[in-house]
Amino acid sequence: MTKITRLFDFPYHQLESYNLNKAFSTKYDGEWVSISTQEYINQANAISRGLLRLGVNPNDKIAVISTNNRTEWNVMDIGILQIGAQNVPIYPTICKEDYEYILNHSEATYCFVSDKEIINKLNAIKSNTKLKGVYTFDDVADEANWKDILDLGKDASNQDVVEDRKKQVKPDDLATLIYTSGTTGTPKGVMLSHNNLVSNVLDSEKRVPFDYGKSKSLSFLPVCHVFERMILYLYQFCGVEIYFAESIEAMSDNLKEVKPNVMTAVPRLYEKVYDKIVAKGSDLSGIKKALFFWAINIGLKYEPYGVNGWWYEKQLKIARKLIFSKWQEGLGGNLELMVSGSAALQPRLTRVFAAAGMPIMEGYGLTETSPVISVNDQRDGGFKIGTVGRVIDNVEVKIAEDGEILVKGPNVMQGYYKDPEKTAEVMSGDYFHTGDIGEIDTDGFLKITDRKKEIFKTSGGKYVAPALLENQFKQSRFIEQIMVIGEGEKMPAALIQINYEFAEEWAKRHNIPFSHDSIRDNQELKDRIQEEIDSANKKFGKWEQIKKFEITPDVWTIEDGHLTPTMKMRRKIIKEKYLNLIEKIYRS
Repeated sequence: MTKITRLFDFPYHQLESYNLNKAFSTKYDGEWVSISTQEYINQANAISRGLLRLGVNPNDKIAVISTNNRTEWNVMDIGILQIGAQNVPIYPTICKEDYEYILNHSEATYCFVSDKEIINKLNAIKSNTKLKGVYTFDDVADEANWKDILDLGKDASNQDVVEDRKKQVKPDDLATLIYTSGTTGTPKGVMLSHNNLVSNVLDSEKRVPFDYGKSKSLSFLPVCHVFERMILYLYQFCGVEIYFAESIEAMSDNLKEVKPNVMTAVPRLYEKVYDKIVAKGSDLSGIKKALFFWAINIGLKYEPYGVNGWWYEKQLKIARKLIFSKWQEGLGGNLELMVSGSAALQPRLTRVFAAAGMPIMEGYGLTETSPVISVNDQRDGGFKIGTVGRVIDNVEVKIAEDGEILVKGPNVMQGYYKDPEKTAEVMSGDYFHTGDIGEIDTDGFLKITDRKKEIFKTSGGKYVAPALLENQFKQSRFIEQIMVIGEGEKMPAALIQINYEFAEEWAKRHNIPFSHDSIRDNQELKDRIQEEIDSANKKFGKWEQIKKFEITPDVWTIEDGHLTPTMKMRRKIIKEKYLNLIEKIYRS
């Protein structure tokens, strides 16, 4: 049996253990097209041979940018890694200037892209890089295609060189550079070795129940995201068929077509699924509607392992039969497990989907930890709502004096590429500083309680740097203080303390009655502030833009605890003071 120590060992292990007819399936022009494990390996070898003929050397960097997850990405990945080169995945949605920065910083020599939109963006900056060639997965007029490399590798006479290169690759060799979000400056290239990712796959596998060689998965999270990439290697290891979802819009159809047993997503997707289900329930009438919302209320009280007692379990059984079974049908009928990562999952979603018999297992990790640090597992009492599960085997977590989560293990990155200073900032000996505040409870479950730094992620997994937004919005004369919120929510929003002096002046100009108590409820004022926000929003990416705001009833002061003596916001206290407004923004 193949001993797995490097990432390209996974396909060979799958061939020996499961030899799937449908290892990967992608939809082209409305038809699912599958390749077997053997075809996967054959194509990866052809890519390796073709890249060798292009003159690709060990440690060369090859970038891959794909709008959707697809079979070609995985074939390229193995083809690149087998010859000792490194795969540099790039987020498709970033701006062309970030493409340019990453391609130059990584010194990528070749780039493979999915479609016309990306090639157009890339062509605008290609001449400023060291790229020797760019190839597309889709057929794009006047552009080289990835099949050219497959054709170049058809002649197997240099397969012995591929085999020799494979032997030269050691477990601790660099496998990939993954560039993290650059909201606090330029993106950082996280260096992950073969062993970083392989160890994380093997240690995470014990937490995910599959029917080995028989399960089906639907892959949706971008594969340039380390979480989905690790999961794809895990699926390969466990003989799970992988189907690639077309888009978020097509998810519902894809679920019904594929009927997967498992899927992974970010919380935002689960929120959308839940919202859609609730919207359909709201359209019902009479007894059907009453039953639907009765079932949801049962679901929202869910606790695992029968903790709620026999009467609750009896009601749950009825709710599952009458209502939740229809949810399952709507999601393909076979979904037994969903995995969530990248941002905090709302406990109400954990409860209601577990009640519906489709539990979401929330995990925790970072790009720098390959990524999994901990994950929930329904078996053996390993599932606790409101936590990110127990720490996986061979990984050690300790809580620093200030509450920060520190991590040590074979999954911890080699460092930031070409940046020893930033690497030193996050490493204490073998321990990586996560920047998250947390605690481990008496049962060994890890709970994330706060962010050490102010940057947060929305439930869609996007980073938001509140200070950047706040500084821009505060340029408005209407806004005295503003705090951007949205950690784990579907969108950023804001709490605003208006500049009462300016508001009074504005009100007089517009013949609007003014008083400190009534002005914040004035619709004309709210509309005017909305104009200010709309204007400032144009300077930011869609995921960062403020979608809603509420005006707080009082002036933020040092005395009342809103501000520090140096006039910095006490974010935690402000959130606690205005919980009702936050609820109004996100729940009304």
